[in-house]
Amino acid sequence: MLATFVVGHIYRYNTDQIGWTAKSSEFLEKNNLKWGSILFHIGILMVFGGHVVGLLVPKSVVEGLGISEEMYHASAIYGGGLAGIITLIGIIILLFRRISDSRVIATSSFNDTLIAVLLLVEIGMGVYNTLGFNLFVGGFDYRETIAPWIRGLFILKPNPLLMKDVPLFFKLHTIFAFAIFGLWPFTRLVHVWSLPLEYIRRSYIVYRSRRTKKAY
Repeated sequence: MLATFVVGHIYRYNTDQIGWTAKSSEFLEKNNLKWGSILFHIGILMVFGGHVVGLLVPKSVVEGLGISEEMYHASAIYGGGLAGIITLIGIIILLFRRISDSRVIATSSFNDTLIAVLLLVEIGMGVYNTLGFNLFVGGFDYRETIAPWIRGLFILKPNPLLMKDVPLFFKLHTIFAFAIFGLWPFTRLVHVWSLPLEYIRRSYIVYRSRRTKKAY
């Protein structure tokens, strides 16, 4: 999936630059898009930051900075839980908009709906793992299992035994994440890598009606 993620982006960029876009549909429906997009993007940035620290930064490094297990656990549950809920609400609004508005449906592709459903499932499991599992089931320290396994992938030395006793929903969360990575290059998610820097110096677009006012 990671290989598909990299090679797929290179292929898409070289063969479909015109389609390298999120295909804005704001002119079709605005209210749900506004709230869904704001909540989703704010939440996903928070979630991304938490995953970078939790999965890619070794536990020993975090402890070396003076952050105790209790401090990290509390911030991960409540901070990560809040970020997850914000993201979940955002993707629910966006998915509802995509499957309920006739004009948005008419301009949506199968991949648009599929990636939104996968994101909903992935984020939902993430919220459950962060809040439900940790608060009501007993907790699980992914920094000693999933995190070193993930880091092992990047150096091409993964240890599958680290994932043996990982709870089911954590495994499913990981599997769905890689499914999203594999599909990413072939969906609207590619717009993540396009920074519209030219918008800073671009002139305003002026829209004028073709109808003329009646003279009285």
